[in-house]
Amino acid sequence: MTRTPMAAVWEELGGDPALLPGVSTVARAGALEAALPVRALARACVGACALAAAELGARRAGLARVPRVSVDDGAVATAFVSERHLRIDGRAPLNFAPLSRFWRTADGWVRTHANYPRHRARLLDALGAADDASPEDVAALLAGRSAREIEETVYAAGGLAVALRTPKEWSAHAQGLALAQRPLVEWDGPAGRYRPVDPGGSAGPAEQAGPTDPGGAGGHEGAGRAARGPGLGELSGDGALLPASGVRVLDLTRVIAGPVATRTLALLGADVLRVDAPQLPEDLDAHADTGFGKRSTLLDLAADRRAFDELLASADVVVTGYRPGALDRFGLSPEALAERRPGLVVAQVSAWGTYGPWGGRRGFDSLVQVATGIAVTEGSPERPGALPAQALDHGTGYLLAAAVLRALTERTESGHGRVVRLALARTAMWLTDGIGRAETPGAVPDTSAGEPYDRPDAWLAERTGPVGRLRHALPPVSFTGGPTDWSRPPGRWGTDPARWA
Repeated sequence: MTRTPMAAVWEELGGDPALLPGVSTVARAGALEAALPVRALARACVGACALAAAELGARRAGLARVPRVSVDDGAVATAFVSERHLRIDGRAPLNFAPLSRFWRTADGWVRTHANYPRHRARLLDALGAADDASPEDVAALLAGRSAREIEETVYAAGGLAVALRTPKEWSAHAQGLALAQRPLVEWDGPAGRYRPVDPGGSAGPAEQAGPTDPGGAGGHEGAGRAARGPGLGELSGDGALLPASGVRVLDLTRVIAGPVATRTLALLGADVLRVDAPQLPEDLDAHADTGFGKRSTLLDLAADRRAFDELLASADVVVTGYRPGALDRFGLSPEALAERRPGLVVAQVSAWGTYGPWGGRRGFDSLVQVATGIAVTEGSPERPGALPAQALDHGTGYLLAAAVLRALTERTESGHGRVVRLALARTAMWLTDGIGRAETPGAVPDTSAGEPYDRPDAWLAERTGPVGRLRHALPPVSFTGGPTDWSRPPGRWGTDPARWA
């Protein structure tokens, strides 16, 4: 029998299966409807993240039982399109630039991504188009060329373009074959490559925080021991349970998966400092969507290396989301970071993975959908479609946050850090081939039927901050006693000092 998606993810994270019955779900028809099981993916990613948070919170607060987790389809569906619900002083952001779209080619379709000015410039240069080329100009240039030829030409110029493939074509592609050999959640560390340590680190599962409290059921004895890991102390009983309180997170990520992960860690109490290069400005609307709870600073890693090293010296977690290899020249590869700081948790997210012929390529959710056959499944080879959300980004982001939380829980026992890697394309493969729909009897979390999901209003909030009056999606990560919103709205990009709070 097939495990539930939640059980499968929790196992990949190295979690204790005894905690799974404490997760309940409010199912809502109409949420994230698609040909593929997007709703199941979203539930599993958010649920695993919430359970990892509750587990760490119980460990650090000395609770006898892990708080119950609730996954509401309405909250999840709203958060998975948070960028669409965002309003800044009443204005809706532009999520895709005019040259970020599907294009007809001589033999099919290609999709490009040109939201950032540098990517737009490289795309136009690769196509031999003028700097002020219109979408009509680009369409005319692409119409007579092969999709695969466009893909290779644009990538060779440092731009982003991906030819439409069917699921069968992707499964036979060298990158698809490489991804198929890897787990969804890829670990390095004391337990070896790919494999998480046993739940609770060096201690057995019976010694870690006990099962979630299902309304009064018993837990494991000894569940309330306080954390002993480096940099983490006991949590006080005042206010909301913030499992990541006191955890310092260096955020070296860009849209969307990495910033979603660090936004979630900020929700849970972490001191998250996003660091960007001054010469690589971020889209300010994207920052407004994913900057909740964080601070943002600018550092040139070449010129300001001493300041960065001082931050790194006292960080607990580093999250990276740049193209694989991009940070290596600064000595900031995951392996170099782990060697330099054995207790550090390093989390890396990429589009295509760090291996295979596409391991060094840039990518975005929309492009991964096109390459992996998702666009064909959600539409057809003649008229490609898309998922109802950038679910690869959001789902991978919550999984990345879950992995960080589980690594911190393990560190309270072992004292060791971990390196964890996720890739949008591997998440896509899980969605297309691995989730399944059959469920093992007895392993399904409690599910109740809620009202159909037809409006997001119940999961939206408004607040005023430095960037203006914001309407935003509320966080979907929910457990008893946990936070219900971020402690602060996003500040202005790059304006905070380069120091910990």
